[in-house]
Amino acid sequence: MSTLQRARCRLRAHPFALDAALAAGVLVCMVAGSFVDPHGPHGVTWELRTPDPLSLTLMTLGAAALVLRRRAPRTVLALTGAASVAESVTGDPRAPVAMCVVVALYTVASTTDRPTTWRVGLLTMTVLTGAAMIAGPLPWYAQENLGLFAWTGIGATAGDAVRSHRAFVQAIRERAERAERTREEEARRRVAEERLRIARDLHDVVAHHIALVNVQAGVAAHVMDKRPDQAKEALAHVREASRSALGELRATVGLLRQSDDPEAPTEPTSGLDRLDELAGTFRSAGLRVLVAREDQGPALPAAVDLAAYRVIQEALTNVQKHAGGEAKAEVSVVRVGPRIEITVLDDGTGDDGHGDGGHGDGGQGDGQGDGHGGGHGLLGMRERVTALRGTLTTGPRFGGGFRVHAILPLEPGTSTAQDGP
Repeated sequence: MSTLQRARCRLRAHPFALDAALAAGVLVCMVAGSFVDPHGPHGVTWELRTPDPLSLTLMTLGAAALVLRRRAPRTVLALTGAASVAESVTGDPRAPVAMCVVVALYTVASTTDRPTTWRVGLLTMTVLTGAAMIAGPLPWYAQENLGLFAWTGIGATAGDAVRSHRAFVQAIRERAERAERTREEEARRRVAEERLRIARDLHDVVAHHIALVNVQAGVAAHVMDKRPDQAKEALAHVREASRSALGELRATVGLLRQSDDPEAPTEPTSGLDRLDELAGTFRSAGLRVLVAREDQGPALPAAVDLAAYRVIQEALTNVQKHAGGEAKAEVSVVRVGPRIEITVLDDGTGDDGHGDGGHGDGGQGDGQGDGHGGGHGLLGMRERVTALRGTLTTGPRFGGGFRVHAILPLEPGTSTAQDGP
């Protein structure tokens, strides 16, 4: 910090001392000005003479009042104005006392609004100039009278300019602080959205693979004694499903790594190009899955591709968990113009006892059949689809089973119409 800046900080910390120093400086200037004779034989001359006692008293009172200019600016202006009027009427020379008025008027203008500055400034100029012209010893057209008018106007104008500058600087500072708060809020919002997205990914991965592990482990326990070969095959599927779950968990959690963290995941996220592999995992668990695709065309946006895959994965997971052992699922992926439609149908009855919210009574609604209607499967699917401005409809099918239908726009910023269930 420079010496000038340190001095400014000290003066701002002690405003009363600053005003006292200003008052002393103004008094010195006024006393020095009282030695100037503007009407000498050779024009303006400097003469060593004793100031008029009344003028000296008025100058001292005016300067003393300036010490309180910050605490009571209008009162100080009234006192200094009264001293200047008295000097204008009785004393000679008159101009030096008006210096107090100029400083006081500057203070009022710098601490109030513009309309008040105009009113107070015009009143001060009118009263001081009128008193000097009407009751003063000099002719009304004397240059001292016009100079009094000009100096009071300069004081009001300078104060108003300083006030405007302060307001401008304050507005810029507030705008910068508001922009900073907005950036912080936007950053927090994006962090919350990213956490929600990662939570949905973790739910989808864990729910899918744990459901497969649960089914295969049940099969292995059931046939362990009578058909050990089939039990070994089921345990192999359990091992494969758990390995896949760990791999996807590692890839998902890897998104939380910093840019300089080692071993950041480089494999691509799941998409419809892995749909056959996904269907194969369910077939190995005993679920009959038929896949029909008509989605030829340009590659899907990454967000749409991932959302479509997760919707199918979650829907098939719920079929596996709640539709019954003899259920059959049909998956349809169709590209229709600027959107892609995902449909997952099943013919399950939900009579296998997996929770109170089975397929038969529409339990795959908001609860998605997870436990007693308290799961987050459908909620996660709906949030994924809604985030892409798509629509998701779910509900029981006529004659039994359940239907999940999602429409995802391929272009960002577009939306789809809500279909009926």
